[in-house]
Amino acid sequence: MSTSTSYAPAIGRWLLAAIFLISGIGKLMNPAGTIGYISAVGLPLPELGYVLAVIVEVGGGLLLVLGYQARIAALALAVLTIVAGIFFHGNFGDQNQFIHFLKNLAIAGGLLQVVAFGAGRLSFDLRRALAA
Repeated sequence: MSTSTSYAPAIGRWLLAAIFLISGIGKLMNPAGTIGYISAVGLPLPELGYVLAVIVEVGGGLLLVLGYQARIAALALAVLTIVAGIFFHGNFGDQNQFIHFLKNLAIAGGLLQVVAFGAGRLSFDLRRALAA
């Protein structure tokens, strides 16, 4: 396998993880604002939604960076991204919100590539598989 194909999956995972780590840390820094935003769109149990979002974003982001349980982490992040797109960017009459929705779909598509093909050579998943 060439160097570029060895590093590409890892770099892709890191780039995907960055948005979730930054977003999750932002939520940790402003829980009241995040819970208020969740409440504003009418979702039930905003406190629970906040906790779940932080766990999935930060936990899933870290797992993607490490390439550990990457398929599971990517699937959880893809589901979160699609759900967030629907509930928070579903006003398709607003071009900005429609663009954000499409961005969420594109991110979910990248995450589903990780689900389908795994974390790649530079990952703890591959190390575990080789050790087994």
